[in-house]
Amino acid sequence: MSAHLAQAPGCLVAIGGAEDKTSARAVLRHVLKLTGVLDPTVAVLATASQIPELVLPMYHEAFRGLGVQRVHTLDVRTRHAANAPAAVAQVEAADVIFMTGGDQLRLTYVLGGTTLLDAIRRRHAAGAVIAGTSAGAAAMSRTMIYDGDAAASMHKGNVKMTSGLGFVRGVVIDSHFVQCGRFTRLMEVGAANPERLGLGLGEDTAVVVHPDRVLEAVGTGHVIVVDSWSIDHSNVAEIAQGDAITVSNVTVHALTAGLGFDMETRRVLPPDMLLARTAPLFALPEPAVLEAGAWRM
Repeated sequence: MSAHLAQAPGCLVAIGGAEDKTSARAVLRHVLKLTGVLDPTVAVLATASQIPELVLPMYHEAFRGLGVQRVHTLDVRTRHAANAPAAVAQVEAADVIFMTGGDQLRLTYVLGGTTLLDAIRRRHAAGAVIAGTSAGAAAMSRTMIYDGDAAASMHKGNVKMTSGLGFVRGVVIDSHFVQCGRFTRLMEVGAANPERLGLGLGEDTAVVVHPDRVLEAVGTGHVIVVDSWSIDHSNVAEIAQGDAITVSNVTVHALTAGLGFDMETRRVLPPDMLLARTAPLFALPEPAVLEAGAWRM
């Protein structure tokens, strides 16, 4: 880990799912860049998946294809395995901890209260990048969505939420957002929790949460920001379970790669302002001067 990041928390990278793993791999490439390390170690955790024996080799190949020399794959399926010293040691050596997709409830159930989750939090506090895709992204926040039919959303009680892993506060993250038509899920969340910023992530698209709470869009699709801070009316507290929800004055932003969002001021950042806020933190040499064995930018 580079010295200038050693005492600062690392970035979080929430990916909307179906990220490119075989060609340009722009999202995965950006995850590596955020480490500030020329020869990073990556730990891939497939706890959310029901088929880790298939998922882990895919990510091993994807990161190796980007020039990463050390890719550790963690097949952690039980709480017992999540307390194993060997798994903890692999996480403690990692510059990137990557959580695959699957079921976010499986992820929070297996990891919650374990030494492995403690180790992940320590590494994040010390500067490691924590990335997650699909379920791995949804579980990053303190409050997470775990169920809810998009077609039936905006009816009280349809969207189911519980505690997530707690890496970032003040947001609720939803994946496969555009492709699965999940706008109404974050509208329902915002009606009940106006302080929570909704982040809807398209596929092959990620939002980076920088340590200063600046968001950055990466990838080929959209990051949809659903901001309910200024809503002026909702009937959610008066209606019965299953009734239709009213909400007005919700602000929605559609961000693409290169745009940012300041979570404190709740303002969109154009590319020049985003670059000014983030570029000094992650200055790496140009690709032409990378040493042999370093990952390929």
